[in-house]
Amino acid sequence: MSESVELLVRKILEEMNGHDKPVTSGLPKGTEATAADYPIAQKHPDWIVVGDNKKFEDITLENIVNGSITSKDLRIKPEILLKQGEIARNAGREAIEYNFSRAAELTKVPDERVLEIYNALRPYRSSKQELLDIANELENVYGAKICSGFVREAAEHYERRKKLKGDN
Repeated sequence: MSESVELLVRKILEEMNGHDKPVTSGLPKGTEATAADYPIAQKHPDWIVVGDNKKFEDITLENIVNGSITSKDLRIKPEILLKQGEIARNAGREAIEYNFSRAAELTKVPDERVLEIYNALRPYRSSKQELLDIANELENVYGAKICSGFVREAAEHYERRKKLKGDN
């Protein structure tokens, strides 16, 4: 029974790696990932480092149960998202690369703040200045230039469409 659960956990993690999973120090320097490197979990498990220098192979049911692997160890890292973006770009999918780049930026923003920003971006929730302040925070505090541009664009769009706080 525990063997089948472990296989299920590993399969889920491998499938997640087909799209986005923690990878860092094992990544080849100066080498671009291509479609031939997809899925990374199967083709290059050595690229995958979880938590504080743990290996992909360390993700087992036993290690999860005994606490050696925690939810913190399973958090995605920006480096693997950028590699996934390279794979997408080299497969002719630039829009997907852009999404992976945005996601990589957001790994630096605390989860609670991401949720606050998400709520602030809903129509009628923020003034234009509040959205511009968020954009500045994303760029200057977290180095998230793509995401800050997205929020600035939303502020302009909401202003044109009368979707800012107080417009309704």
